Amino acid sequence: MKTLVIAEHNNISLSVLTLSVANAISSISKTFDLVVVGSDCHEVAKQASQINGCEKVYLVDDPEYKYQLAENTSKLIVKLVKNYQNLAISHSTFGKNLLPRIAAQLDVMPISDIVQIKKEDIFVRAMHAGNILATIKSSDTIKLLSIRASAFPQIDVQSDSAPIEKIDVVIQNNQAKFISMEYPEVQRPDLTSADVIIAGGRALKSAENFCLIEELADLFGGSVGATRAAVDAGYIANEFQIGQTGKVVAPNLYFAVGISGAIQHLAGMKDSKIIIAINTDQEAPIFQVADYGLVGDLFEIVPEIIKILKK
Repeated sequence: MKTLVIAEHNNISLSVLTLSVANAISSISKTFDLVVVGSDCHEVAKQASQINGCEKVYLVDDPEYKYQLAENTSKLIVKLVKNYQNLAISHSTFGKNLLPRIAAQLDVMPISDIVQIKKEDIFVRAMHAGNILATIKSSDTIKLLSIRASAFPQIDVQSDSAPIEKIDVVIQNNQAKFISMEYPEVQRPDLTSADVIIAGGRALKSAENFCLIEELADLFGGSVGATRAAVDAGYIANEFQIGQTGKVVAPNLYFAVGISGAIQHLAGMKDSKIIIAINTDQEAPIFQVADYGLVGDLFEIVPEIIKILKK
């Protein structure tokens, strides 16, 4: 089955999410093609061409696609995907914005948030914040798939490069206009690729107290996360939100500090390899998924951990 993977990137480097998508799709398609849409993104195309299993990279490079807005990018993908049986993309903000538009134009039902691929037409997807796993059999001639990257390891890269084919198709965007984009100025790893995440909840009580989370994250060489309650309270920016309406992560180590474990938050982190929870309430739901739990005051426990790590 011929598969086209949409590469996610920032015009400079390929997102590791695409490596997980490629690995997921390799179970039903030994080789696949990738499409890189952007502006001045030749380096991204080169990185994509070294993904194991990649047969060809389509490069669509034009200032019109600099921000990869879904309104015209979706129309471009519809033109390219006609000869494929599968179209795959990460179930990220980028993928969730783009795939429904492609599906509407192709009149095809998308299969979203896939956590397992059983056969070429049978997929397992998460529903209701991950509390239900639905097995879907699709009879569509083209299957539109969004992959939960945290459910699949990253595929290997190779020294050999697949051929890169430049496509000169420019579709103007008259429906939306890019205004601005803000990135948090942090030196820590990106949440979606971090090996260690220290996440804080509403129990931290203030933005000033979140420095405990940041200090602990720096000592581990990890990233900082937060619950929606902490974000809504203004303790930290929403780029750090983990959960059903935030980012889905699966680090090797996840510290849940002052997090009760609401179902929406668990949906974004319960696939973490090791979970350590700190909470004053021993009946908190977070302890049901935690590998290790500390019942106590975070304002006593976290400074003590920091002191030990500094020795």
